[in-house]
Amino acid sequence: MNQKKPLSLNNLPTIVYVLDFIFWKKPIIRSFLQDHELRYVNNINLVPENATLAVWGNRKFDNNVIENKKISLLRVEDGFLRSVGLGVDLIRPVSWVIDSRGIYYDATCISDLERYLQTTDFTPPLLERANKLRERIVENELTKYNVGTRGAGDNALSELRAKAKDRRILLVPGQVETDASIAYGAPEIRHNMTLLQAVREKHADAYIVYKPHPDVVAGLRVKGEHENHAQNWCDEIVTDRTMGELLKEVDEIHVLTSLTGFEALLRGKKVTCYGQPFYAGWGLTTDVVPISRRTRCLSLDELVAATLILYPAYVSRTTDCYITAEQAVDELLEWRSIAAELPRWRKAIRPLRRMIRPLLNAIGIR
Repeated sequence: MNQKKPLSLNNLPTIVYVLDFIFWKKPIIRSFLQDHELRYVNNINLVPENATLAVWGNRKFDNNVIENKKISLLRVEDGFLRSVGLGVDLIRPVSWVIDSRGIYYDATCISDLERYLQTTDFTPPLLERANKLRERIVENELTKYNVGTRGAGDNALSELRAKAKDRRILLVPGQVETDASIAYGAPEIRHNMTLLQAVREKHADAYIVYKPHPDVVAGLRVKGEHENHAQNWCDEIVTDRTMGELLKEVDEIHVLTSLTGFEALLRGKKVTCYGQPFYAGWGLTTDVVPISRRTRCLSLDELVAATLILYPAYVSRTTDCYITAEQAVDELLEWRSIAAELPRWRKAIRPLRRMIRPLLNAIGIR
């Protein structure tokens, strides 16, 4: 199965301007826009009229500038099957999303992903492909970052079930509270501990597990407000299990906008959304804050087809060529199998990364 070019990159002009990409992301965007001539600028005023401009994430601009110059924006972000390792550790991704309408985590406007979900005529071959892809992801416990300790999880997880006894196990995944997905996708609750308290109040008899965000555990992002007091509203805090392993054991997942909710849906789990992530509003989740414009009821395979096959771009970390979602899974599995053999210098420089991360956050580098 060959992937000549991702759908998201069709009909782009030959020349794409790139604004303020940090140095380590420049080779990556050259790979993901490999058929285009890239021109780097550090000021939007240097972008000519009628140009196409690539920016990272949900960066905001003066609408007058964009409209007067008739600039077409491309918003770039990490994909949903990203890597073996964290983005803040400068680990190169195998997937990015490149969105011409908005970005998937901004619920205030329609993104390319939402348009796929709302309008695509999902054919039987595409749905069969999505089903097989989902089964493979679940079978191999793949997630976005694929971090954590694997292999020793069965005993730990059976102990979790033993502790819970006959109570339902609810998982509340923490997020980085400065994340744009919370700013633009969580209109009510915006703090991990507020979410955790709300879950505890509604489910007093449940066994609640809180899993802090891996960037926070790694010391590369700051903890959320009052996160040191998480034990006041949960039964257990888990930091050393992979999300893929943990999702097998829990009964329900309660999220703000976390991708964990999508990963839980792949595994047939019940998901309650207190925010408005891209996978909410399609009849697959319990939505505390509904999204009125999402009117279509989708099957899980339709959600997977749009989210993992149609929307992202995948580039091989070995050949630097476009690949399919299935080939990306192949590469992630191989990558994970050798991850334990990665050089020790990555761990050795972690204290340095912790020192420079606040500076990078302060100047807006992600």
